[in-house]
Amino acid sequence: METRVSKAKKADTRASAPHTADTHEMIRVHGARENNLRDVSIEIPKRRLTVFTGVSGSGKSSLVFDTIAAESQRLVNETYNTFAQGFMTTPARPEVDVLEGLTTAIVVDQQRMGADPRSTVGTATDANAMLRILFSRLGTPHIGPPGAFAFNVPSVRASGAITVERGSAKTVKQTFTRTGGMCPRCEGRGSVSDIDLTQLYDDSKSIAEGAFTIPGWKSDNVWTVGLYAQSGFLDPDKPIREFTRQEMQDFLHREPVKVKVNGVNLTYEGLIPKIRKSFLAKDKEAMQPHIRAFVERAVTFTDCPDCEGTRLSEAARSSRIDGINIADACAMQISDLAAWAGGLAEPSVAPLLTALRETLDSFVEIGLGYLSLDRSSGTLSGGEAQRVKMIRHLGSALTDVTYVFDEPTTGLHPHDIQRMNELLLRLRDKGNTVLVVEHKPETIAIADHVVDLGPGAGTAGGSVCFEGTVEGLRAADTATGRHFDDRAALKKTVRKPTGTLEIRGAATHNLRDVDVDIPLGVLTVVTGVAGSGKSSLVHGSLMNGSPGARPDPDGAGVVSIDQSAIRGSRRSNPATYTGLLDPIRKAFAKASGAKPALFSANSEGACPACKGAGVIYTDLAIMAGVSTPCEECEGKRYQASVLEHRLGGRDISEVLAMSVTEAAEFFATGEARTPAAHRILGRLADVGLGYLTLGQPLTTLSGGERQRLKLATHMAEKGGVYILDEPTTGLHLADVEQLLGLLDRLVDSGKSVIVVEHHQAVMAHADWIVDLGPGAGHDGGRIVFEGTPAALVAARSTLTGEHLAAYVDA
Repeated sequence: METRVSKAKKADTRASAPHTADTHEMIRVHGARENNLRDVSIEIPKRRLTVFTGVSGSGKSSLVFDTIAAESQRLVNETYNTFAQGFMTTPARPEVDVLEGLTTAIVVDQQRMGADPRSTVGTATDANAMLRILFSRLGTPHIGPPGAFAFNVPSVRASGAITVERGSAKTVKQTFTRTGGMCPRCEGRGSVSDIDLTQLYDDSKSIAEGAFTIPGWKSDNVWTVGLYAQSGFLDPDKPIREFTRQEMQDFLHREPVKVKVNGVNLTYEGLIPKIRKSFLAKDKEAMQPHIRAFVERAVTFTDCPDCEGTRLSEAARSSRIDGINIADACAMQISDLAAWAGGLAEPSVAPLLTALRETLDSFVEIGLGYLSLDRSSGTLSGGEAQRVKMIRHLGSALTDVTYVFDEPTTGLHPHDIQRMNELLLRLRDKGNTVLVVEHKPETIAIADHVVDLGPGAGTAGGSVCFEGTVEGLRAADTATGRHFDDRAALKKTVRKPTGTLEIRGAATHNLRDVDVDIPLGVLTVVTGVAGSGKSSLVHGSLMNGSPGARPDPDGAGVVSIDQSAIRGSRRSNPATYTGLLDPIRKAFAKASGAKPALFSANSEGACPACKGAGVIYTDLAIMAGVSTPCEECEGKRYQASVLEHRLGGRDISEVLAMSVTEAAEFFATGEARTPAAHRILGRLADVGLGYLTLGQPLTTLSGGERQRLKLATHMAEKGGVYILDEPTTGLHLADVEQLLGLLDRLVDSGKSVIVVEHHQAVMAHADWIVDLGPGAGHDGGRIVFEGTPAALVAARSTLTGEHLAAYVDA
């Protein structure tokens, strides 16, 4: 009897002991040194929500994205065969000693979606694909398969004959047709461009006299002006207005043809197709500022008259379901489209309708119900793009994966943050590990585990200051812990306006003939839930010269600092981006008697071995590429002879290795005194970037750092009205206070500052608030409040008012 009992006890003990497979409960990181990380070693619990916080530049992204997520994705890529790996971008192994317990990482970041004119919200989320199948099955009249409703698919017709050699050879006639939904006129873009010829040339001059007014078209350029002057089709000495009809045809529209210029074979074509290929085929946002200004001046885009901007052929628009065609469906607000799809009942496509409804409901649930499927994906903000990417993961059956989010609350009103928090918790509750880089206390508060990095930024950061619970963070003596419960107070007195900027009848996007007076000479905050019409009001009316907006009465310009990404390679750095390198090079040239170009790592002074990059990049084809410091210049990027020239005892590489704060002291006095450089460095320090090194590649900067770098650059522009689009993006709680001080300095210097913002601290600090709503999309577009923050809190008549009142504890 005793034996049987003891055996049973042993069996119970074995049954209750955890299985070995269940003991891997942590992601272990040991000795992480990526970017500014200082041998970071931490353990992150799996199947929990972990928030990484810390001041901007403290190393959060380096740990989460560049170490954990990068290694997970690299290991997944290695599971594919070598042929498939040859087509992948395989990241190099991060600088870390040990990484254990990784699971497949799905990164949902804030990278803007591609600005391809044929990319829309519908194509990016597969909602369009489901709609096309739906219309091909249920649409009347029936016009063809799903491709017949796709604006990316052209119609094709072909016929001919082929010879089949099988037994006795015989000729078979073949015809091929494919019905696509693309509008033939605009090729699925929805708009057609019209070129203003007066912006391309002065027709009173001849080509020899310099008639062309196109940027970069100089008289000695054989590829442009020289090609037209020596083509033989035109008289280069005759004023363009005196060209014959044939000469004008050849000048503007001639098909490509080979010509010989100075003994070199070149291709001649008419000016209009040449301009279309060289300027209009590129993303406008990727152009240099002066080229972009030329394109905006010379080219007008209007809705295609054939398809009325829908991108679809007439046949695709003729097929309807319950009186709605696919263009109507894509133009609907998604919340309305979800209701329409919910009313369809057709057993033959029941699974498809279920999947479509789930996708559309996810849009509404995530706070994007105000979008439409035909919205160009390139027009989405960083926060909107991130939430669109989230949609495909919400209904996923995958579990035990690692989701990595980069500030998912960006662009969200306090009212919407609660909804985002619920989605993050739902992903966790399905059995996933959720890693979130975030600054907002509302999201930090829901974390199961918090990792706080710091203590400072750049070289002063890169260490783990705190690990533990939210309550432990509150009590911790770290920058995040000390500022966690910070609340900005309402101003006791607000500034008096010096004038008003009148907007009348604003109707961009969802605005409903809005009339509003924006006070000048004060800090104005434009707020409202996501999709309520804030950007449409500020950018659509003020920046795009809406006829309803009367300009600043003093004639001062408007300077807009939006959230568009900074474009730059690893050769770009804060010194090149801000124009700081120019006065520095001139100062070195003056001190040494050499040419300024000698002190550019992208020009004459570059190390010949690495061509000024500082590293040698070795492409290993199917394996991850390797970059190693250049042995010849030791990573300094310059020729040894250049480094012999000194200014104030320092060579150019030592100056670029300085932080902004050090460089500001260096260029302030003595032999190195350079007022032009000192002014730019002062602006960089003003926006809280004193810790950045002048030569740090732009590709290593965080989102918040890039935004503030852009702000510092624009502060030099002469403008009476500054428009800032969510300047708190990427800012730590401790940095928001510094931003408020900067906004005050701008206003006190005589500027009018208009801020589109959701952060309650900025609202509380404002002199005037314009609140849009009450909802998003067609439920918004109205002014629901104008007045002081104190009046908004007292009234509590809007969602913003309620949340601001709770924030200031009123």
